[in-house]
Parts: sequence; C-alpha cells; structure tokens
Amino acid sequence: MRRALIFAACAVVTAALAAPAQAGPSSNTQGKTTEYVVLYKDGVSLDKAHSAVKAAGGTIVEENAAIGLATVRSTSTAFLTDARMQSAVDGVAPNRVIGEAPKLAHATANKSQAVEKEGRDGGHAGSSSHKPSGEPLADAQWDMKQIHATANGSYKKEPGDHRVLVGVIDTGIDGTHPDIAPNFDRSLSRNFTTDIPVDANGTEVDGPCEHPSCVDPVDEDDNEHGTHVASTIASPVNGLGIAGVAPNVTLVNVRAGQDSGYFFLQPVVNALTYSADHGIDVVNMSFYTDPWLFNCTNNPADSPEDQAEQRTVIKASERALAYAHRHGVTLVSAAGNGATDYTKTIIDASSPDYPSVPGEAPYERTIPPSCVSEPSEGQNVIAVSALGISTRKSYYSDYGNGYVAVSAPGGDTYDTADGKRDVTHAILAAYPKSLAQARGELNPDGTPNVPYVVESCKGSTCAYYQYLQGTSMASPHATGVVALIVSKYGQRDRAHGGLTLSPDRAESILEGTATEHACPTPRAFTYTRYVLNPDGTYSTVTATHTCEGSKSHNGFYGHGIIDALGAVTH
Repeated sequence: MRRALIFAACAVVTAALAAPAQAGPSSNTQGKTTEYVVLYKDGVSLDKAHSAVKAAGGTIVEENAAIGLATVRSTSTAFLTDARMQSAVDGVAPNRVIGEAPKLAHATANKSQAVEKEGRDGGHAGSSSHKPSGEPLADAQWDMKQIHATANGSYKKEPGDHRVLVGVIDTGIDGTHPDIAPNFDRSLSRNFTTDIPVDANGTEVDGPCEHPSCVDPVDEDDNEHGTHVASTIASPVNGLGIAGVAPNVTLVNVRAGQDSGYFFLQPVVNALTYSADHGIDVVNMSFYTDPWLFNCTNNPADSPEDQAEQRTVIKASERALAYAHRHGVTLVSAAGNGATDYTKTIIDASSPDYPSVPGEAPYERTIPPSCVSEPSEGQNVIAVSALGISTRKSYYSDYGNGYVAVSAPGGDTYDTADGKRDVTHAILAAYPKSLAQARGELNPDGTPNVPYVVESCKGSTCAYYQYLQGTSMASPHATGVVALIVSKYGQRDRAHGGLTLSPDRAESILEGTATEHACPTPRAFTYTRYVLNPDGTYSTVTATHTCEGSKSHNGFYGHGIIDALGAVTH
C-alpha cells in the first residue's frame, strides 16, 4: 500500500559551475537570482536537456546525469513557466534560497527534536544493578536485547564483515567519535549539502557557515542525528560505550541532511546515486524529503505551482530509488513520527515546512492515501515502525497495514508502568562531544550534568552517548540487521570489491526471520501519557491507534519485530 544527502572522476554525479546561459525568451524579465531543481524527461539526451534549460534562461550549477536532475539558477522571473514548457523537461520546482551568512549566533533548530527529545527534560533516569555483559553500557541497551543483537546472541554468530558498506544518508557522522572511528570510512564518505544560513523569510536555518564554501567536512555532524543513527548500526565492540547491531561493518557518511535537519531533493538524489555507483550495500534513510511531508499530484488545497513541485519530488525520488535498487542497494527508511495511519485519509498541517519564496508557511491539507511520503513510501523501500521497551508500538510511530514492512526498537519514554517519562526507555547511542559541550551538558571535568547524556571511558579515552527516540532510531536497527544478512549470505562484488546481495533477497530474509507479533487486544489501543508541565504538575494525554491485519502482517508490526540472531541463523 502506498501513501499513495569534489567527486571522483568516475562518479556519475557531477557538480560544475557553468557559464551564464544566453538570454532566455524575450518575455523574461530580470529579477534576483533564484535556484530551482529541474527534472529532465526520462531518456532525453543531456544535450537536449541542457538546451532546454538554457532556452528558459537558466544556468546549470549541479547535475545528476544518472537520474536527470539538475540544480539551476536563473534571474528570469518567468523561468518556472518557460522551463515547464520545454519538451525535454519533466518537472521544475523551486530549490532552497541562496543565502548569505547573517551576523547571528549559531542556534540550529532541528525540525525533528519535538518527538526525539520528548521525555528527556524532567524525566527520571533508570538504573541497573546487573553486572554489564559485553560493552560497558550494554545493560542500557534494552533495544539490542529486544532483537538479540548481543554478545551471546548475533555477535557470536555473525558480528558483520568489514567489506559490507552501510551508507548513512543523514545529517553527517562524527567520524572522530571514539566509538565510531574504527568502522568509519572517511575516504569513501561524501557531503552533498551546503549549509544554509537563512531561509527565504530571513529565519536562521543552519546558522553562519563555519567552513569554506559552507561545506562541512565528511567526518563532521553539527546536528547529532546522523551520529546517533550510525552508532546504532555499527559502533564496534572495543571495550568502550556501546556496540551497534553490526559491530564489524563499515560506515559511510553519504550526507544529504542540513545541520538543521532539512533534507532537500537534489542532495537526497545525489546520495542515492552515489551509493549505487560505489558499492554501498544498504542505506539508512531516517528522514523525509522536504519541504512536503506528503507529496500529492493534484491536491485541491495546493496551488498549481505546489502541485507541480510535489510531482517533481515524486518522480525524481522514484527514479533515484529505482536506480539504487537496480545497483544492489537495500533501501531502509523510518516510517515517521506523526502517530498516523498512512493507509487512511488524514489531515496534515506541517507542509511546506521550508519556504522557497518569502512569506510561504505551512497550511492544512486533507491527505488521501494516494499521496506519497518520500522516501518511506517509495518503491522497494523497507519502512520501519518504532517499538518501546515492552514491544508496544511507540506512541508517536506512524503505522498502517501494507505500509510498515517490519518493526524495531525506537524507544518510547512513556512506555513505563506508571505512564510517566523514563529517559532510559529511549535509545542510547553516540553523541558528538562538541555538541554536548556547546549545549552546556557537560561539567568542567567532562562529566555529564543531564540525565540523558552518558559518558564512557577506556583509559584516557572518553566518549559520550545520548538517549533519543523515534522511528529514526528504529530504522538503523533494521539497517544493521540487513548489514548482517549481507555479511552472512553475500557474494563477492566483482564490480566494486567487497560483498553484495540482491536487495530483494536481503529484504526477504529480514522479513522472513522477523518475530511475528499480533495486534493488541483490543485492536484499538489507547496510549495514556502523563506529560510533565513546567510547573511540576502533570497533564494527561491520550490517543487511540487501531491496528489492522493478521499476526503475520499488520499495521503496527509489519511482518514482525526484526531479529538479528534469527536473520543470521535461519
């Protein structure tokens, strides 16, 4: 069911600053420089596509030839109209604004924080009296125990193979983190984003640029999200902190997310095609492509321009996903944190979440199942719902029978006996030290001063970890299991070296070895949360989600709860 992030010379994706285009049609008037993404007609020659862009008054500044997607700049106020009239063009959409660094303090606003950090402030921290088995913080990893990714579980049978490459399409990876560095491939990693100081409304987005050309190094994560995801997948067994699902595989940063947590079309497409062309075995996609949570082809609430933009997002995304799948990349995605059934008609008021023109703001739309959230509803994408410590579907997790493929631990700080928050019921994974310091979460001696940050030291080497929750945290668990599957059953990759396995077979093993889990009884499950108010009192919040389907496949659990041990011993 569909709701319905300097390239090597051999890379297909090319970035080139072209000479200014010849003047477009005489009807064009000159305005400020605006940026667009242009999707070429499928199969059209590059020469014809380039001529079409030029005829409309545009200059190509970046192009993905494999998919037929280009970033274009133009001063023509009629570029959108003129470009869409070209026979070689399949779609045009405004791109992010071209900004200048403002004289403001760096205050990044991560658009995913509301759910992922819910329950950390004021939450009571749990404790364990058990002697740790495995890594020093293993007892805090209830998530790994839930899927049998432990020292006495899957690690013993198959800890992963370093020849297996896992692409993290996210906000970056802190490749210097002591519990990531041993498995991080800096030379293969790429950053497809450019920091955005301010948006079209003048609101700070990524903040002032900290590096030349506003491009971060490939081993930097100024957000936190990508580092947490990468750690869950493949933190090594090294006597420090935690271990990931597949502690011996290789992590590749294929960055498509801004510091602020936005993921735009061109970087996402570039990240997918790069992964396909460089032998990446599986990618994790814990995001949706901005600015539309749901892309509709003809929603009456949308203007013709917005409809055209959403059609472009769908077409370009599906081409990139298909290209990656054909080239042996298994595609894994977070299901979403909206607490909605994607197979039903819903109301959404969150899009567009990023203004492409001044004054643009989100508005309410009725979303039928025919609308598409990219990439989670894309073809050949494994959508993962989130579970709490009790194995109940997390209160925030999106769901839907036929949408969710599998389920995995993503955390639920309210999945407690009393319905009050416990930060340790979220997911613990790596946290960049630079962010912990900048946010005042460490004491002068380096010890954490907040309950959601944890320190682990081995000799003089110390590392930091934090608790987050979300389907963004569930998806990397499934990605890690896929990496184990490729490690166990993969064949030699004659094209790129390393190992490879058909994405269809990898998905089949992942789903076939998942532990079936029936819908709750009654199927209409009511979540009761006691939310702490600033004054110390609690508010009661309830929500009811209905699970549809059978024990073997339903809207909460998909084919079941992923099982790392089962996947490598079936």
